[in-house]
Amino acid sequence: MTDFNGRPVLVTGASGGIGGATVRHLVQAGADVIASGRSKEEALEALAADTGARILPFDVTAEESVRDALDGLDIWGVVNCAGYGGEIATPMETDIAAFDKVININARGALLVIKYTSRSMIRLGNGGSIVNVSSQASLVALNGHISYGSSKAAVDNITRVSALELGKHNIRVNSVAPGVINSSYYDKMFKEVEDPVAFRKGLEARSPLNKMGEPNDIAQMILFLASDDSKFATGAMFTVDGGYTAR
Repeated sequence: MTDFNGRPVLVTGASGGIGGATVRHLVQAGADVIASGRSKEEALEALAADTGARILPFDVTAEESVRDALDGLDIWGVVNCAGYGGEIATPMETDIAAFDKVININARGALLVIKYTSRSMIRLGNGGSIVNVSSQASLVALNGHISYGSSKAAVDNITRVSALELGKHNIRVNSVAPGVINSSYYDKMFKEVEDPVAFRKGLEARSPLNKMGEPNDIAQMILFLASDDSKFATGAMFTVDGGYTAR
């Protein structure tokens, strides 16, 4: 079993489904997990109480908040899981304010976290691993996903350039691209459609495995990339989408 030997690992978006699952897997693997969300909300506090993870709330959209929380913080690993789905709209109908918000959280937020954590990782001189959570929406065109897909495509480029710049410090940077995952995002969507059962079956049918993924499916890939088990992998995207993008 992978053993992080008490290495400190920051997880943003820790109160979400994938973020929470990632925190649990990292704690079980011996990491000193720092769980972050925008505020000390109930879900984040419950996760910390259940796992023993530390809480560090900050706002990924505000550089001052990110800097105050992370500048000088001893860190070995980072999981950028904070994200926002935004609107479902075409390029012709998109609300640019909504587009800006999605980019601000998903892409700019990930870059700000890397900016300040990488400084500490370089200072400590122990190498490290950064894992960014992307999406299959960055690889293929999905109806209505102009904002979200664009933000995740930006995350993938941030991943590649960061890997190039940080490699000399033995800091690896990779991204994970989930497919359709059982989460609160889709729970909400199911409630809004006329026929939730048919809608779900339609989503499942897009995967060669004919099912949706679970948060643990993504967390296990994140765990692998964050650990020394993937010590020669950097600058890459790893899809965990049930084969959707293989079509």
